[in-house]
Amino acid sequence: VQLQASGGGLVQAGGSLRLSCTTSGRTLSGYTMGWFRQAPGKEREFVAAVRWSAGSTYYADSVKGRFTISRDNTKNTVYLQMNSLKPEDTAVYYCAASLRSITSIIRLLSSYDYWGQGTLVTVSS
Repeated sequence: VQLQASGGGLVQAGGSLRLSCTTSGRTLSGYTMGWFRQAPGKEREFVAAVRWSAGSTYYADSVKGRFTISRDNTKNTVYLQMNSLKPEDTAVYYCAASLRSITSIIRLLSSYDYWGQGTLVTVSS
């Protein structure tokens, strides 16, 4: 599975961005799709995930209420709508796909089998 992330950019604090992650030639049905981020000098961390078939969503506490993950079956694309952005949201954002369906490990990097290239989000204060 090849994943392509896009939509990053520079935005002022309080602003919004929408990230997209798409794949070509392969349906994402049956996968769990996740977004992770890595800020400079920090480890990559879980942001949000969605189970493609069921639509169940999961969020890190730091983004709950501000970010929304969704998927479009017709476009084979997963989105991360980011509102009320803060400078601490600045990071490279990665999308990933997992074949695992165990909720308890959905936030772990090691649960994901495929990764896209990152897209940089910079939030200025």
